Amino acid sequence: MEIKSFLLPKEKVSYLTTSASMKDAMDRLEACQYTAIPVIDEEGKYIGTLSEGDLLWKLKRTPGLGFDNMNEVLVSDIQKRIYNECVAVDAHMEDMLTLAADQNFVPVVDGDRVFLGIIRRRDIIEYYTRNITD
Repeated sequence: MEIKSFLLPKEKVSYLTTSASMKDAMDRLEACQYTAIPVIDEEGKYIGTLSEGDLLWKLKRTPGLGFDNMNEVLVSDIQKRIYNECVAVDAHMEDMLTLAADQNFVPVVDGDRVFLGIIRRRDIIEYYTRNITD
C-alpha cells in the first residue's frame, strides 16, 4: 500500500504560512480545533509545526505581549519546541508508520519539500483496526 492512500490533501488541511501572525495562528487553531498546525513558507515548502504550547510559551516569555498586540508577532518568530518530521510522498509505509507512532500527524511533501498534505495517526489506526477485525 502507498502512503498516498492515507493522504489528507493540502486543500482539506488547515495550515499557516510563515507570514501569518500569532493572532492568525490562535484563530486558526481555535477554528479547526487542532492542537498543532503545519507551517509552510511562501513557496509552499514545509517549515515545521506550530503547537498551542509554542504560542503559550511565546506569550509567557515575551514581556508586554498580550492578546491585544499578538498580531505584531509573526509565526516565523515563534520558537517551535517540537519538529514534526515530514515524509516524502513516495516513501515506504514503514517510514511513515515510524513517524506516526510519535506524531499526531505526519506532514507529506514532494521531492522539493512542497507541502502536499498530512497523514493523520487516527486514520492509520482506523484503517488497521478495520483490517485486523475483518
